[in-house]
Amino acid sequence: MRNGTAASIDTGLEQRDNDLRSENFLDVAHYPHIIYRTKRIRRIDENRFAVVGDLTIRGVTREIPLDVEYGGRMTDPYGNVRAAFSTSTSINRKDFGLTWNVVLETGGVMVGDRVDIDVEVEAIRREVVAREGLQAEAQPGAAP
Repeated sequence: MRNGTAASIDTGLEQRDNDLRSENFLDVAHYPHIIYRTKRIRRIDENRFAVVGDLTIRGVTREIPLDVEYGGRMTDPYGNVRAAFSTSTSINRKDFGLTWNVVLETGGVMVGDRVDIDVEVEAIRREVVAREGLQAEAQPGAAP
C-alpha cells in the first residue's frame, strides 16, 4: 500500500487484491484511506522507539502500539536528508469491522482473523519538503 491509500493494496495476487478492495473487506469506495496517527513516541535506545497511535481502517479507530526501528539517515543526490524507519505488528481484522468470511466444507473458515502488517517508511526532513513545495502524502489531512 502506498501513502495510506487503501486501493493501492498489493499482495501480489490481483484477484485477492480486488477482493480486499471490495465492500466485503476494505470498501475503498467508501473508506479510501487507512490512517495511523501518532499520539506518543518514547525512545527505547539509539535505534528503537515505542510509538503509540490510532489506526483507522474502514472508519473504525483503535489504539495500536508499535516498536519502531530507526534504519539510519543519508543525504540523497539532491541534498535531501532522508531517514528510514521500519515496524511490524499484527491486528485482529474483526476489531476494525472486517467480519466477512465463508465456512469451508471441512468446517474451517476461508479468512483468518489475524492480519500481519509490515511498514517501511522513508522520511524527508520537513524543511526540505517546505522548501520544495512538496505535499505530505503519508496521511490525508495531516498537519503541515
